Amino acid sequence: MNLLNNSSFQRLQSGLDAANLRNNVIANNIANVDTPHFKRSEVSFESLLKKEMDGAQLSLQGRRTDPRHFVIGPTGSIPDASVIKDGSSSMNNNQNNVDADREMSLLAENQLRYNSYIQAVNEQIRMMRTAIEGR
Repeated sequence: MNLLNNSSFQRLQSGLDAANLRNNVIANNIANVDTPHFKRSEVSFESLLKKEMDGAQLSLQGRRTDPRHFVIGPTGSIPDASVIKDGSSSMNNNQNNVDADREMSLLAENQLRYNSYIQAVNEQIRMMRTAIEGR
């Protein structure tokens, strides 16, 4: 029995994966700040998740205790994070579009987002542990 397999935990796990990917993409952008013709990339996840959640109707959903059971209600798929390259702008004469100050602020924002995801995951685990141990 997988206790941490509910949809909110899966969303948090996807958020952590997206924050990790975003950290790598921002680090790559910063590393290439002086590379001629380099175009920055960014990660899109939260907007995709919001769009997916807004489209899902709140309705009755059945609980599956066996993989052979029929799915009742919305499936609630969680989108994967996607990397998008910004090829339309240019910051320097060398056609590079990376602004180091902006990337550093995005990195700090991503760190805060990652920390909040970790706190939420820890809280879910703490609640499950409390329920199991009965304290």
